[in-house]
Amino acid sequence: MDALPDPRARLEAYARQNLPRYTSYPTAPHFGPLEDATYRAWLGRVTAADSLSLYLHVPFCKSLCWYCGCHTSVTRSVARLSRYADALAAEAGLLAAALPSRAPVASLHWGGGTPSAIGARGLSHVMARLRRHFAFAPGAELSIEIDPRVLDAPLYDAIAEAGFTRASLGVQDMDDAVQRRISRVQPAAMVEGVVQRLRRAGISGVNFDLMYGLPGQDAAHVEASARFAAAEGADRVAVFGYAHVPWMKPHQKAIREEELPGAIARMEQAEAATRALRAAGYVEVGLDHFARPDDPMAVALREGTLRRNFQGYTTDAAPVLLGLGASAIGALPQGYAQNLADERAYLAAVEGGRLPVGRGLALTEEDRLRRGIIEAVMCDLALDLRRVPQAVWDGAQARLAPLLADGLAALEPGRLVVTEAGRRFVRHVAACFDAKLGQAPARHSSAV
Repeated sequence: MDALPDPRARLEAYARQNLPRYTSYPTAPHFGPLEDATYRAWLGRVTAADSLSLYLHVPFCKSLCWYCGCHTSVTRSVARLSRYADALAAEAGLLAAALPSRAPVASLHWGGGTPSAIGARGLSHVMARLRRHFAFAPGAELSIEIDPRVLDAPLYDAIAEAGFTRASLGVQDMDDAVQRRISRVQPAAMVEGVVQRLRRAGISGVNFDLMYGLPGQDAAHVEASARFAAAEGADRVAVFGYAHVPWMKPHQKAIREEELPGAIARMEQAEAATRALRAAGYVEVGLDHFARPDDPMAVALREGTLRRNFQGYTTDAAPVLLGLGASAIGALPQGYAQNLADERAYLAAVEGGRLPVGRGLALTEEDRLRRGIIEAVMCDLALDLRRVPQAVWDGAQARLAPLLADGLAALEPGRLVVTEAGRRFVRHVAACFDAKLGQAPARHSSAV
């Protein structure tokens, strides 16, 4: 990027760039067909000494929020949801059979869509099957994403009985007008009630997911929502920028583009949330994440053990992530494996006794090297240059030059650091080490 004379114009130009979120490297657009035999060979190399992480994807909601960028669809069919829950349980058995040893599960996460869409009976059924097929390590973190609008008493009981330790609430914004513009109305009293019931059910960790860049939203809205999250005692708060990608998610066309805030307004909204959460005592974790100082994520940041995977920032250090459900992605030392995204194809594979893998990518040594570099930048906001081969550094310097000149990154003896001014642009720094950027036909979201 050529130098621009106006600092505000420079920042706006950076903010308008489209870049990957770097929850993996190489990123998903670079995946290609993956053979069942290859995936089975990777699974066959897992040992009892390897800890596992499980991710289960439920691609259903009772209604569709217009901002949503997830792989999901609307259904209220009990039969369809029951069949999908049975498939998740069956896939757990297929994966367990493909593993040569009973490695311990250190972490489990349910995402979506809305995981609770399969109902209390479906949730309990799948969790029971998982515990039958896998050994859960003592102290394993079990987390689930929750839509506050669709919880009932049986679901609270199922979540508690299954042993979940953390719940993430999709809150987005607490302003009524903004909620109506994104087709997700949930009054403050509703969210407060959910938090109280989760605490009473023994859920020790409660996360809030907020968003900025929504239609009709301004900095005051975002700040008020951040203050609400702090007042409710959220242990972690994520403040994500809305990604307007109607070419990928046609339902987003319901959002009027003229009501979306511009790049500078988005930055102001993100900074408003940051100020509010810092004032409430939260520690800023990487990009868009915040945690209370005693939360394990803040501890991991201090101890240099923070990680990043397809769910974002995590304390999970398991070398093997197994994805279950349509479109779910797993990560093993040898590469990435993604399940078939089409629901019918996924069901047909599992019900036919086959692992439902469809796409993936075998990692090269250079991929692993660059993945480690990019993860360090995203997590630590710093990079030990001793771990960067000269050829990789030579290739990154031209991209880094404008970031260094604009004060978004700095060189210290033996280190590259992201400055405080550059924290919002950490993806730009990471992109300097992405050898594949621009090589796949993908359109990424705005960097800020």
